[in-house]
Parts: sequence; structure tokens; C-alpha cells
Amino acid sequence: MYALADCNNFYASCERVFEPHLARKPVVVLSNNDGCIIARSQEAKDIGFKMGDPIFKCRDLVKQHNVIVRSSNFSLYGDMSRRVMQTIRLFSPDVEIYSIDEAFIKLDGLIDRNFEDEMRRMRAAVLQWTGIPISIGIGKTKTLAKLANHYAKKTPEIGGVAQIPKNANEMLRAVEVGAIWGIGRQWSKKFRNIGVHTAFDLVQMEPAVIKKTFNIVAMKTVMELRGCTYYRLEQTPEQRKTLLRSRSFASPVTTWQEVSEAIASHATRAAEKLRNEELVASVLKVFFHTSLFNHRKPRHSAHATIELIPPTSTTHTIIKAALAAAYPIWKEGFEYKRAGVYLLELSKGQPQASLFESPEEKIRDKNIMSVLDAVNTNMGAGTLHFAATGFTKVMQMRQLQRSPRYTTHWDELPQVMS
Repeated sequence: MYALADCNNFYASCERVFEPHLARKPVVVLSNNDGCIIARSQEAKDIGFKMGDPIFKCRDLVKQHNVIVRSSNFSLYGDMSRRVMQTIRLFSPDVEIYSIDEAFIKLDGLIDRNFEDEMRRMRAAVLQWTGIPISIGIGKTKTLAKLANHYAKKTPEIGGVAQIPKNANEMLRAVEVGAIWGIGRQWSKKFRNIGVHTAFDLVQMEPAVIKKTFNIVAMKTVMELRGCTYYRLEQTPEQRKTLLRSRSFASPVTTWQEVSEAIASHATRAAEKLRNEELVASVLKVFFHTSLFNHRKPRHSAHATIELIPPTSTTHTIIKAALAAAYPIWKEGFEYKRAGVYLLELSKGQPQASLFESPEEKIRDKNIMSVLDAVNTNMGAGTLHFAATGFTKVMQMRQLQRSPRYTTHWDELPQVMS
């Protein structure tokens, strides 16, 4: 048996933990640079706010309904996620962290075989210890657990926990085909075109027909809905194959210095991530472009790819390669809106010495990276940085409405008044 624990409207719920007056009020959370809506409370969903809506197009609706707008606060969300997952692990050691706000739980090892009662106790503990409300679905497979979770969210009167019963027809009929885990938007349209509108309809189809009409992934989904396990718990995260660091500028930039500093900053963050996961990269792609939506301004998009020989995770090597690839494709006279660095062909290992690098230089680089990472971990990101990343703060995010980082910064701790 599996359970899926999913935090309800997670980012908005994190904001409410430290600002209780936001309860039952519409809340939206914005993306980097306060661009688009990336999270909504249930009240905001009911008003009609959609994921990805540009906030500048929603100003009238925000004002009309007194909507609370918050800039993204990923330091807070990440730490609250850690606390939620720690609490979940107290109830079962077999946990797969599926995303920042979701976790699959293997229930077979629980002493208490009344899974629903145990999950209700876990739900109450998470709410009491972290302030985050969660919904839990229980089923014989991960797909059924995901479906039960969807049912629990859509049926608040059952108290946030739903278990797939032996006769699951009623629950299957209540879940639209597009809400099934593994069925994307395009597939849901195709299924509706052939008369499949609910999970119940999907289960009635022959797996061989599904495999032939769609693919083996869709067939596995049908089999999981029938109670056959195809997806097991993955407690060890799969090694990533690529790594992307990119962000829009708070306002358009026009000079090489600004773009190069942004590229160097992204290269720095990417290299740090590589070392943190003990990976090296063999290929680097750099890109920058003007706004995709402003048709009144001249448009330009550029990208270049360079091979990293030997594969590396050393910051200054990756910065140098990124800037060397970017400069030849740079063009003046444009207002650039986004830049990024994309690392490919990642593999496990340590940076290797090249034919032109002595063993002493390799040891020196390794020691420099160790000191760099230690200082920035203990003193804060960017305390030590390469000059190529600049001092103009061109990549500083616009976060005009960010709440304090209550749990990770001493100078932003919540204050309690007596």
C-alpha cells in the first residue's frame, strides 16, 4: 500500500503560517522578479486566477477582491518543506520526496494496519508541528494513491484523507481523466475524443489497446489504476542528466557587461550545484534573448554550445567557457530580457586534470573550490565570488512584496508581542 501526502496550496500556506490574518483571504505568490502567478490559495483559485497569469494583467482583479500578493520566498518554502518531510518520516521510514510539497509513503511496514487512521494521525501532526495543511490519498499503487489524494482535495467533508475502497467505482467516476497522474493535457483531449471522460472509463479500456493507441506509459497507468504495481518507491533520487540556471532580468539590459555578469552568475550557481551533487559537466550551452512578448522592440535570440574538456565542476573553468562561448554571439542594440547557462552530459566524478594542467594545479583548484563552498555555506551565498559576476547586482531579483525569511535568517525571525 502507498500513500501520497500533498501540501495544500503549499506556498500560500507557508505565508499563512506566520501571518495568520491571511487565513480565508485570497493569496497569490509571484515568480522570480514578480512576473507571473506561480501559486494560489483556494480563495484565489475560486476568484479565477490562473497559474502563469502575468500579474500586470491581473491588477484590476487584485484590487477588486483585495487579494494579498506576495513575492516568492524560496528560503522559507524550502525550509518548511524540510520540516514537513521530517514529520512524515516519523510515521514511516520509507518515503520518496516527489517534489517540494509532495511525498509518497510505503505503508506496508506500519505496525498499525489501519492505514487511514494512521494517516489521519500523521496529517494532524504535520498541521500541529508545522502549520501546513496536507491531503493524503491511500491506494494499492502510486497512481491510485495520487487519485485518492485528488479525491480528498476535492471532497473536503471527508477530512483530508481518502483511501481507495475495494469497490472504487464511485471514486473513479468522480475523477476526470485529465486529473489522473501520468495523463497529460494532450492525452486527456484524445481520451475525451474517444469517449473516455473519467478514471472509471479509462479502467474499462483494454491495456493492449491503450498501448497501441498511446504508448506503454499510458498502459502502465491503466494497470496501476487496476491495482497492479508498476512504479515502486524511489528513495534514491535519479541522477540528473542536465542542469539549467536561468532568470529574467528585472528590467531589460543593453550592455555586454550586464549580460556577461548575468552569465557568470548563472555559471557560478550551476557549478556550485554540480559540486553539491558530486557531478561534472561535459557540455555547456549559453543563451540570451530579448523579450518574447514585446513585438514593438527589435528582437534577437542567441545561443552557443561548447565542450568542456575534461569534464569539470570548477567555477572559474565554467565561467571562462561560458563567456568565451557568449561573446562571439553578442550583438549590441538590443534590450535583453533573459540569459542562462545550460550544462549537459552530466556524470558522477571529480574534475580531471587536462593535458595542460599539472597535478599541483588540480589540487590547488580543488582546495579553492572547497574554501569557496565552505565560506559561502557558512557566511551566506555570494560572500566570496568571482569578479566576473560583477558588483552591479544586475541579477538581483525584484521581490518588492517578499515576506521575511522567518526560519532561516536570524535578523528576520518572527517577533512575538506580549
